[in-house]
Amino acid sequence: MGWVFLAGAILSEVGATLSLRASITGRRLWYIPVTAGYVTAFGLLSLTLREGVALGVAYGIWAAAGVALTAVLSKFIFKEPFTLIMAGGIALIVGGVLLVELGAAH
Repeated sequence: MGWVFLAGAILSEVGATLSLRASITGRRLWYIPVTAGYVTAFGLLSLTLREGVALGVAYGIWAAAGVALTAVLSKFIFKEPFTLIMAGGIALIVGGVLLVELGAAH
């Protein structure tokens, strides 16, 4: 169940971050999903940890997936750039998280 909570935390955080970007239009209504998304994300991350997922692993996956999803989605939603160098950076982040998870298995 911890992994389900973690997936929810990632999706909530990405939604909140995309809403934060949308809020620069000046429409204050965007602050509602920003606040709700971040509160939900931290609540679900807490439940993930309570289920026994190691902190380093959970936070690493949460951060890496959040960065990757936000970068990709912002390209399509906000027409922001997504270059090969950015893709390489995301690959390095994912590789680092994989190493943290493999190290935690010992």
